[in-house]
Order: sequence, then C-alpha cells, then structure tokens
Amino acid sequence: MSKTFIVTGGAGFIGSAVVRELIANTGHRVVNVDKLTYAGNLESLADVADHERYHFVQADICDALAMQTVFNTHEPDVIMHLAAESHVDRSIDGPAEFIQTNVVGTSVLLEVARAYWKSLQQSAPDKAQRFRFHHISTDEVYGDLEGPEGLFTETTPYAPSSPYSASKASSDHLVRAWQRTFGLPTLVSNCSNNYGPYHFPEKLIPLVILNGLAGKPLPVYGDGQQIRDWLYVEDHARALIRIATAGQVGETYNIGGHNEKANLEVVEAICDLLQELVPQDGKHYRDQITFVTDRPGHDMRYAIDAGKIERELGWTPEETFETGLRKTVQWYLANTDWWQRVQNGSYQGQRLGMGG
Repeated sequence: MSKTFIVTGGAGFIGSAVVRELIANTGHRVVNVDKLTYAGNLESLADVADHERYHFVQADICDALAMQTVFNTHEPDVIMHLAAESHVDRSIDGPAEFIQTNVVGTSVLLEVARAYWKSLQQSAPDKAQRFRFHHISTDEVYGDLEGPEGLFTETTPYAPSSPYSASKASSDHLVRAWQRTFGLPTLVSNCSNNYGPYHFPEKLIPLVILNGLAGKPLPVYGDGQQIRDWLYVEDHARALIRIATAGQVGETYNIGGHNEKANLEVVEAICDLLQELVPQDGKHYRDQITFVTDRPGHDMRYAIDAGKIERELGWTPEETFETGLRKTVQWYLANTDWWQRVQNGSYQGQRLGMGG
C-alpha cells in the first residue's frame, strides 16, 4: 500500500538520501519539510525534484502552525524526523541553536503529530492504526566506550558528551515519553557515523577529499586514534525505511556499518584512493596530513551492535567501508559543480520552487 511520508530535514545529507531512496525504490509519496539552513541543499534532490510523488515545503519544525498546516494538507502515514543541528564543533561554539532545533523542535513536532493522530482515531481509525512517528538519532547519545571490545546496544545507558549529543539525547527521551504517556506510535533509531555522496564539506571525509584535491592541510584531531563505526548513507536510508514500515512501535533500533576505523586510518585510506585516482607527481596526499589540537570532550570510541535490526527486520549493510569509500571519492571527483556551489555559498540562493 502506498503511503505518504513526511521527511523533516529532507534536504540534509541523510534526509536527502532517504527522499531519493523513497522516490527511486518505493511507490510512496514524499513530503520534504526543511527550513533550509546552511546544511539544507535542494541541489542534492535535483534528481527527484520534478517527480509527481515528491513535494517540498520550506518550514521550520519549531513553527507549530506551519507544522499543523503540513499535517492537515498532506495527511501523512509516516513521519521520519531527521531535522536537526548535527555538527559537534558548531554545538561547542553555539549550543543554543542545537537546543532550540533538536529539543524544542522535536517537542513541537511531537505535539502536532499527537493532535493529528488523535483526530485520525476519530475520522480514520485504520489510518490511525498505521500511523508511525520515526525519530532518527545518533550513537553519540551513548557517550564513548571503554576499551576496544564493547559495543553500543539499544539498552546502553545515555552519557552524552557534547551539546549536540546532549540535545539529541533530550529529543530521544521526549519521543519515548510521548509513546509511554500518550501512546503515540513512535520508533527510535540510533546510527553510527554516516558518509557518502552529498555530504556537507565540513565533515571529516568530504573535507579530507576536497582539501586533498586543493593541496591544503588534512587536519586530524589529536593523534587520530578516535574510533568510529562508519555507515554508508544509502545503507542507512534503506535501514530507516525498513524501520519506519516494519519496525515495532516503542522499539529502538541501532544501525551500524560494522566498520570500526580510527580517524587517522580513514584519512590515510582517502589519501591512498586519491593517489590512485588523481595521482600527484613526486609526492603523496598523505604528506598533507596535519595533526591539530583535539577538540574539548572528544569521545574516543563509538561502535554499534546492529544485531537487533538484522535479526528482527532483516537489514544488513550492502557496502563495506572499502566499497563505500571508493564510491564516495569517485562521486566527489565526478560532481565538482555540487561541492563547489556549497563551498562558494551559491547553493543557498536556491530556495522555493523545487518540487511539485
């Protein structure tokens, strides 16, 4: 049965991957709700912008009236809530915006969804029965792991380290409270570090690719031994859709790529791919690696046990880190217009007018 999905933050990195996957590989209708902050880029959705099942609404999730209008107009079956401020360094420089979007915005969206769901119980009980609110979160809410062996599970206690992860932890708690107190049919997923095409260039992997190509230093925090579990964004998008359509209400699902890598190892792998694909005469991209002062409160290791989603929903990642990283580097080499427009800011001139 075809459903209507509202995807908040659908012009962001993960959100746009979800929108593209929904349009390309399902029959569902998609309403992309995005405020279009610096991280929202409609050019990431150029391939689906004119599709009959795609609609774009520029709106802020903190604006309750705007959200009510979106719900009443489009009558969603599924909410996939990805809209969030998500960059740790930015959260250290300015925490207030993270609290506003991630905490206040989520509470507004929950209340609008609850009112809409209650109205469905009166007017369309079958549709109310199928309604889902899927909240997309991060493994950073768990803090960091001690030693090299442990893994985050769905029951790992929360211990956020940064203003960003604290704001996401807060929103996770709100979602679960709305499910427990009001019965709102919610699901939560927590993912590891994403990478892939259309990734905003301030993040580690695209930053290293583009700085490498430009002959600039490749900054590595501290000694570069911080470990992350890397998840290819298109694998993540497939997992999210599986959870939203087949997950059990009230459950949490951890999504990981089974790819634990130290940051320095990731940077060196990118350098080696660049050297293979765009060789430098007489020098190596690894020569550009520069160690910089570590950021405050930097977690040392994240790693996810993704066994539950595999056992219960049958999802496993299709990409290894090696295949995904190669696809990512090749995408940036082939799509210079996209990232150059991000770097020079011209992508922000594109606002309304894309989408049906």
